[in-house]
Amino acid sequence: MILSMMGNSINAMILGGLALAFSRVIDNSVVVLENIYRHLERGEPPEVAAEVGGREVELPVLASTITTAIVFIPVTFLYGVSKFLFSALALSVVISLFASYVIAMTVVPLFCAKFLHKHEYHPENKTLGSRFNHWFNHKFERMLLTYDHWVAKAIARPRFTLMAFLIAFLLSPFLFTFIGFSYFPRTDPGQFVINIKAPTGTRVEATSEEVAKLEGIIRRIVSKNDLNEIISNIGNTPGFSAIYTSNTGTHSAFVQVSLKEGHKIGSYEYMARVRSEVQKELPELVTYFQSGGLVDAVLNQGLPAPIDVQVGGSNLQKDYKIAKDLAIKIRGMKGVSDVFIPQDVNSPSFKIDVDRVHANEMGISQKEVVDNVITSLTSNAMIAPSYWVDPKSGFDYFLTVQYPEKSIQSLDDLKAIPIRGTNIKNPTRLDMVANIKPIEAPTVVDHYQLRRVIDVYVAPKSEDLSRVASSVDKLIKNTKLPEDVRVNLHGSVLAMRISLKVFGMGLLLSILLVYLVLVAQFQSFIDPFIILLAILPGLAGVPITLLLTNTTLNVMSLMGIVMLMGIASSNSILIVEFTHRLREKESDIKKAVCVACRVRLRPVLMTSLATIIGLIPMSLALGAGSEAYASLARVIIGGLTLSVLLTIFIVPMAYLLIYGDGGSNNHKILLTPGEI
Repeated sequence: MILSMMGNSINAMILGGLALAFSRVIDNSVVVLENIYRHLERGEPPEVAAEVGGREVELPVLASTITTAIVFIPVTFLYGVSKFLFSALALSVVISLFASYVIAMTVVPLFCAKFLHKHEYHPENKTLGSRFNHWFNHKFERMLLTYDHWVAKAIARPRFTLMAFLIAFLLSPFLFTFIGFSYFPRTDPGQFVINIKAPTGTRVEATSEEVAKLEGIIRRIVSKNDLNEIISNIGNTPGFSAIYTSNTGTHSAFVQVSLKEGHKIGSYEYMARVRSEVQKELPELVTYFQSGGLVDAVLNQGLPAPIDVQVGGSNLQKDYKIAKDLAIKIRGMKGVSDVFIPQDVNSPSFKIDVDRVHANEMGISQKEVVDNVITSLTSNAMIAPSYWVDPKSGFDYFLTVQYPEKSIQSLDDLKAIPIRGTNIKNPTRLDMVANIKPIEAPTVVDHYQLRRVIDVYVAPKSEDLSRVASSVDKLIKNTKLPEDVRVNLHGSVLAMRISLKVFGMGLLLSILLVYLVLVAQFQSFIDPFIILLAILPGLAGVPITLLLTNTTLNVMSLMGIVMLMGIASSNSILIVEFTHRLREKESDIKKAVCVACRVRLRPVLMTSLATIIGLIPMSLALGAGSEAYASLARVIIGGLTLSVLLTIFIVPMAYLLIYGDGGSNNHKILLTPGEI
């Protein structure tokens, strides 16, 4: 079942990759179509316009496709589950991009040569389409005049313009101090689980009464229209079934709350409301709230908490005391909602100390004594499993031997358990071969890599893990520990830190690879540097977008940054490549820059708007589980918007400073239709 659900998650990632690819695959066709139509406006025949226009943009389209694909290199550096999930997304995007390049360079020019013609507006033509085209072109020309005006102002002072943008970019990283970090966006699972513990040693009947009170609180807070089902699991039973429960004794239980599909209030909001009421009405209970979803379980590496503080040492009692002290301090930290220690070391128990010398004299082994006790208290299913296969149905059934219920109700009954052995004829009593005394014992002993550990589960109030984890790290560092005790953090916080670290290294590598690819295509070491300047405003827009949308920086946000790098660089490729082509005919570099900015503004805006509009539904997180993709879409939308607004000024100014004289004479550059 888990593998099936994980497969569905991977399929969802593929669909998400196709949704992202759809917003980008049309960009290549838009660039080719716009350039062909520009040749048609000059009066060239459709066949000539299609051939020449497609050939002119072949290099920039190929370069933008490769750069967008190559930035997915960091996916290979991801850690844990995210690596396998994002591999499907990256592969679907890359395949779609190269398929779009083939279509843009073959099918689009062919269709343009056969079906595209120059459109001219005639006043007597009153169709809605022709009037809209005329109105749009008129407004766009007015916008171009405004853009020409500001480009001329920027050209007059290119150094000042470029330095102002660079200073603004250098200040933007400080915004990350106000942004939270998480491993994966929080999604509404449509359910939640409450782990509860009464005082150690509480009888199961008393625990059931506490659970009934808790269920009453849940039914009172959760709307009837949203509540689907409540399932409570109280205590545990010895045997194989104990594997499937998190309960550690008669004093522990967990309550699963399922919400109806389409519930109006989210799971985490209901968790906060129930938690508040439980703390008021049932202060004697220790509770821990978790989503109980498969996604969180996988991301937390099987743990119920995103932050698991593990205290490991050689003395279980001492380890538990240290864990309890840490839990008290962590509970008082800002941003912490729940702190829970699943283990107990003070459960009322009986210690049966077999007198091996006396038992051996009677012909009874220590194992036979233990087997008799287990059989009398539960059954012999654990020590002598036997099966019977129903010949009609083929089902397997356990065959067990057990004592009648309620046959052992007191300590005297326990001492009177008959002990039988293979070497004795008549049974003897348990107290004849063993000493029985009450003790306090652990309910469960957990291990991590063969080392006994006490867990402290920590749940943050919000999606942000970084601030709580940093506070826990500081607490552990300032806590004086015995030499034989180790305290480590586990859970999704560990995967988050590793993923962020290796992702940063992967981003630097992808930028280097993009630079080398552009060097090979443009045969220049300077042009790729100018092109990659477009990434800076895009990266500056990321923290601004995250702050405005109250979104954390997570692996999905980082994946959005990866795609943003490829998209931003593809826009600047169009400007730089066309400026070089104009300089072959135009000696005035300022005039060539202005013409390139004006001509390439339309395809840059069209391709960017296509991506932004295509990602708006994803950014709104309208469907169930769509919260996982929202941060990715928001990063691309915010970063690309700022990148487009600034790239059309930064890249031309950088080109002018590097290849031109960088003069400051403020003269107006007139562009004729033939030059454009």
